[in-house]
Amino acid sequence: MIRTTFFVALLAVSSAFAGPPAPSSRSDVIDLPRPEAGEYLGLYLSGKKIGYTFMKLGPVAGNPDQFETVNEFVMKAMVGNNKSERYLKDTRVYEAKPKGKLVTFIIEKKGDGGNETLEGSSTAQGLRVLRKRPGQPNEVLTLPAVKELVEDADQYRLALKRGQKLSGSVIDSQDLEHYVLTTTPEAKPWAERTIGGVTVKVKKVVTISDKEKVATDVYIDEKGRIVEMDFAGTMKAVAEPKDVAQKLDVVEVFSHTRITLPSVPGPIAREIPGQLVLVATGVPEKFRKDTYRQKFKALDKEQVEITITAVPPKVKDKVWPLTDPNGGANLKSTLAVESQHPKIVELAKKVVGSEKNAYAAAKKVVAWVGGAMTKDYGSSSDRASDILTNMKGDCTEHALLAVSMLRAIGIPARRVDGVVYLMNDDKVPALYWHEWVEAYVGEWTQLDPTFNQEVADATHFAVGEESNAEITPLIGSVKVTQVK
Repeated sequence: MIRTTFFVALLAVSSAFAGPPAPSSRSDVIDLPRPEAGEYLGLYLSGKKIGYTFMKLGPVAGNPDQFETVNEFVMKAMVGNNKSERYLKDTRVYEAKPKGKLVTFIIEKKGDGGNETLEGSSTAQGLRVLRKRPGQPNEVLTLPAVKELVEDADQYRLALKRGQKLSGSVIDSQDLEHYVLTTTPEAKPWAERTIGGVTVKVKKVVTISDKEKVATDVYIDEKGRIVEMDFAGTMKAVAEPKDVAQKLDVVEVFSHTRITLPSVPGPIAREIPGQLVLVATGVPEKFRKDTYRQKFKALDKEQVEITITAVPPKVKDKVWPLTDPNGGANLKSTLAVESQHPKIVELAKKVVGSEKNAYAAAKKVVAWVGGAMTKDYGSSSDRASDILTNMKGDCTEHALLAVSMLRAIGIPARRVDGVVYLMNDDKVPALYWHEWVEAYVGEWTQLDPTFNQEVADATHFAVGEESNAEITPLIGSVKVTQVK
């Protein structure tokens, strides 16, 4: 889920959420007012419905000492000419006592991205996760001890009831890492808001995860129902009846989210060395970070000039393995970046052969991925080992496999999210959302396995890392007014 936050004054507890203090044996999150049968919300991207979510929270039937949350997510959209469909169901059980721990979870994933079930249980040794994937042997993962508490299961309503900012740790359903989630109630009285043609009184809380860092405003009515969630103005979840929530638009994601250009970039943008200069609006200050490839110059309150350069790395004499200058995160093996998977380690060593030069080895990996994988937009895998089995996918699969192989031989690497220049069949010059690779070979350098570029050309405008939802606010807001 995409979440966000900012500091605000504390909210006075309203009578609708007030009541006698909960007994010390039972957390006050258990008896918060909320829809007993659960609630459906339609998911909209820039005004087009691409999915829906269902949420249900309550005591475990027949066991008052436990509390259960069920979250289902369905997404359907066109990616190029292919339909992308994803289903995720996340069921978690907690101790119902104050600060009760997460006891078990079951995360089920189906459709685009691959089928997978993760069954987690808290033990004295830590978190034990049984990973099941069709056609592959089951895996047992031992992860750090659980930090997630029952109060973190419904921070939205609990922060509103208590009238104070809450912060806790939540396990992410994608990578099973713990991330801090913070929710702050807004210090304003009940206000009217029209949702689906109906006017209701609501209060707002603002929530943020330190993974995604995306501002999410959550509006809750007097009965404890979530009526709307606004993810930085780009995505919205709106309360709807089940039959309405499940009716989706047919959205072609590429054209719906692209950034059109007023003119075609000049030839130098494709050359190495090369350069591209863009004048744009809608680029927040937090994204205007100068790097070795990108420089930002404010022209006025709205416009910023972005200069992107592409040159080969100067340092070319380092041998792998190398130390990660960022402390080791870019060498880490994760649930997605399976750089310690035996088949990925074997393949990486085979591809680079006797080449010990880090940059030369990185170029070999990128060239192999770009040449061996089939370009198939809409055919996705979320784990590197699944990509290795299927050997097809779009830019995210190319980048994920390349990064996994690079880390496997000791070259620090990460995925880069941003946009790249393309012209599709409609002949409209535009920047399309894209993912490529950044590797440390003595200095950082960007490569693109999808387009088989050993130096990512200057039409690559980077805005984030590792498929992070932090870039979501840019979708639909960035406008390019000039191409130099």
